[in-house]
Amino acid sequence: MRWVRPLSADLGEGADTVGAKAHGLVALHRLGLPVPPGFVVTTAACRRFREVGRLPDGLRGELAAAVRGLEAATGRRFGGTRAPLAVSVRSGAGVSMPGMMSTVLDLGLTAGAAEALAAETGDARFALESRLRSLTTFASALPGAPADAPAEGSGDTSGGGDGEGDGGGDTGRLRAAIAAAERRIGRLLGRPFPDDAAGQLETAVEAVFSSWDAPRARTYRELNGIPHDLGTAVVVQAMVFGNRDAHSGTGVAFSRDPGTGENTPSGDVLFARQGDDVVSGREPTLPLSGLGAREPAVADALADALARAEGHFRDACYVEFTFESGGLWLLQVRPGRFTGAAGVRVAVDLAGAGVITREDALLRVPPQGLRNVRTPRITAQAQPDVVARGVGACPGVAVGRLATTSEAAVRMAAEGPVVLVRPETSPDDVRGLAAAAGIATARGGPAGHAAVVARSMGKPAAVGIAGLVVDAASATVRAGGRTLAQGDLVAVDGSGGELVLGDPPTATDTADAHLGTLLAWADGVTGARPDGDEESRLRAAQTAVRRTRA
Repeated sequence: MRWVRPLSADLGEGADTVGAKAHGLVALHRLGLPVPPGFVVTTAACRRFREVGRLPDGLRGELAAAVRGLEAATGRRFGGTRAPLAVSVRSGAGVSMPGMMSTVLDLGLTAGAAEALAAETGDARFALESRLRSLTTFASALPGAPADAPAEGSGDTSGGGDGEGDGGGDTGRLRAAIAAAERRIGRLLGRPFPDDAAGQLETAVEAVFSSWDAPRARTYRELNGIPHDLGTAVVVQAMVFGNRDAHSGTGVAFSRDPGTGENTPSGDVLFARQGDDVVSGREPTLPLSGLGAREPAVADALADALARAEGHFRDACYVEFTFESGGLWLLQVRPGRFTGAAGVRVAVDLAGAGVITREDALLRVPPQGLRNVRTPRITAQAQPDVVARGVGACPGVAVGRLATTSEAAVRMAAEGPVVLVRPETSPDDVRGLAAAAGIATARGGPAGHAAVVARSMGKPAAVGIAGLVVDAASATVRAGGRTLAQGDLVAVDGSGGELVLGDPPTATDTADAHLGTLLAWADGVTGARPDGDEESRLRAAQTAVRRTRA
């Protein structure tokens, strides 16, 4: 059996074999959009790994051959001491599991390769920062790594100096952090850190396969009805450095607003950052609209890519991107799968534009999703006691007792609704996110982890609440000179982004024009009078459409 496939436009296998991430990258290839060269290790290899507890026979040789192909495509050498090549190693299951499995960035930046990168670019700080990120993501991906260990290496070492010209202070701190990360990897592996690019790649693939069975991944699948026996693919691509210089960065973009469905691109961007800094929620992001002011050529190329992706999928799309020295690269694409009012609006607007049929629009909206179309808002007339404001990430209002950790949220939810308030959330918070009625975070943007998971679960969320300090040790939250204790009654408004003390009055819009249009189409299909409940009317229309198409 062949375990590895090249990422190319002629890859003809489905997401069940190569994973949804690789499947989306192939679609981008076919659209002629910029995708870093790479290859994918199939889900079958993961299933075999889980059966025998090691990489399947023949995979090591296929990895070596695929790396040689990547070297030929880039003109660089994996782990080399001249023109070094680094790669990203990402999970890619057939269904989306946001952040639940491992990622390793900058893999292949061995000690010698990092020195070569510093000589090539004239920027020792950049090379060392990238090597540190390689080590920290590698360490966090290894089985047995503590859940609260830092996943990234940039942190407070990035952007501090200008290479050796800063007197060695910044690079000295980076070198010390690198040595500490190497020691940590040695402890996790039970042997000295392998400063060998090929060996690191094999270990990274094993780690990604193992992360399929990590507790957080299993919990996520149980919550979302995803079978445990699917396995994940592994996508390996030439690294694009969003931390390369002031004209580099990373971001996430939606072709339409995920909160409202409005036909306006939205998302988050960070400059001089890399990889998961946006989606992790650890960094304060800038709105996507800020990209045009600093990098207009990148913004124009991204707008074109979003339009072409939406045209291909005939749906709103989600895209992850990185730009290096002013050049755009796309790292992931998938249909947006908007829910609630946003999902209804996108379906109706696309049908109105002739992109899909009315029957397609009816089939795209899950009947149970209509419950979240008319979302409540906290009424301003009641002058609510606002503790802090951020950005609305998922519409609706949730009221409950404040919980400062996921463990507390799970425990307290047994006695009533809770609102989980965190600095940011991570995949290890999945149980707390599932238990909470609403979510609020101090950091992160609309495309960060908390926002993405909240929308997938249909839970009101506010993110990026500036000035919010969560102290889990004392079980308190501070904002605006005030201190709230765990257990205090609070509300979160996922439209306006407010965190409010108490149980404020709310109001719900009784009319939604797009929902009215969709239901009129449903009644037209069934020929029924509009006197049933909305879910039943849509469900009946979907049954009629499927019968006609059968």
